[in-house]
Amino acid sequence: MQALCNASWRACCAALLLALAQPGVALAQDGAPNTQEMVEALKPRTRSLRNLIVTPVVDPAASPAPPDAAASTPPAVAAPVDEPRAARPSLSMAVRFDFDSTRLRPEGAAVLDRLAAALQSDALKDSRFLIEGHTDATGGAAYNLRLSQGRSEEVRRYLMAHGLAPQRLRAIGKGAQELANPAEPGAAENRRVRIVNLD
Repeated sequence: MQALCNASWRACCAALLLALAQPGVALAQDGAPNTQEMVEALKPRTRSLRNLIVTPVVDPAASPAPPDAAASTPPAVAAPVDEPRAARPSLSMAVRFDFDSTRLRPEGAAVLDRLAAALQSDALKDSRFLIEGHTDATGGAAYNLRLSQGRSEEVRRYLMAHGLAPQRLRAIGKGAQELANPAEPGAAENRRVRIVNLD
């Protein structure tokens, strides 16, 4: 019985880790993925047929329509759908800053060193990225927005100083608008940097 419980527990944990490993999430001891995990999370995905909207062609002989309706029936068109930002390859990481500051802590710099290496890899070297700064909900909305903007810009500066071209990076502060854990607005996981592949 004990072995069955242990096996069930391991299966449950494996399923949870697999769910967390979906686009935008990866785990490591220091709260951030290694360079290869970053590359895998941020790699552009190939587009599939579900990204197309197809308007079917109506055969006028098969179903008679009023004369004015037949004239306005558009031909079949396949148009790409803009992929929502949430569906793009992304990665959320805890990048540590000094309290109430945009100054990186040494452990934050270590995470960004791995990120810089990942963004310069062969798989990502041609992609552009959005750097989102997020805070928890402690403090006022305007303050959180300024702090998150400053932190995202500091990440951008750090990455540029480590070899990334400025035109590949855009920084934006989100404040507490998109909490990772809305049930606990002050939780540490809400204080994060999210990298989104824009290509």
